[in-house]
Amino acid sequence: MRLLILTSLCALTLAGCQSGPSQRSSVSDQPKLDVPAGAQSVTIAASPEAVHSALVSSAQQRGTVVLQDQPYMVVLERPMDGANPALDAEFGPSDNGQRVIRIRVRFTGTPCQTLAVQDLAVINNVRTALEQSFVLPGNPNTMQSLQGLKSRAEQGSSCPPLSS
Repeated sequence: MRLLILTSLCALTLAGCQSGPSQRSSVSDQPKLDVPAGAQSVTIAASPEAVHSALVSSAQQRGTVVLQDQPYMVVLERPMDGANPALDAEFGPSDNGQRVIRIRVRFTGTPCQTLAVQDLAVINNVRTALEQSFVLPGNPNTMQSLQGLKSRAEQGSSCPPLSS
């Protein structure tokens, strides 16, 4: 199980490190999404393009680093400045480099119904030879962030609200 988590996180880390031009894709190019254990998801009454725009503009307003910007996936990175004994106890110290929280949001859908899936990882000693990645389960705070994305994307949308 630990190997599966580490493999998944390595893939997330690799995806976050890849770069390339952002290009818009057609609906047929959209990925099929799964919601892995620990990830959180929400259905948004807006297009994938509106979700992407709301996510990137919110990150820019908050000064959050946009590590990867693709049509159906955005990877964000937030530095964890200062000592954090709770994270040190759970994941070990990040004493040879910075510790960050990496947030990956993937999304796909139709013009009025987009599924957004968010997963998180804590990265110790980021961008060093001693880098370590740990998958974090979602919690009420991270779900609140995902609900904020839903609200921002739906504000500019002409789509009717989705029934629960």
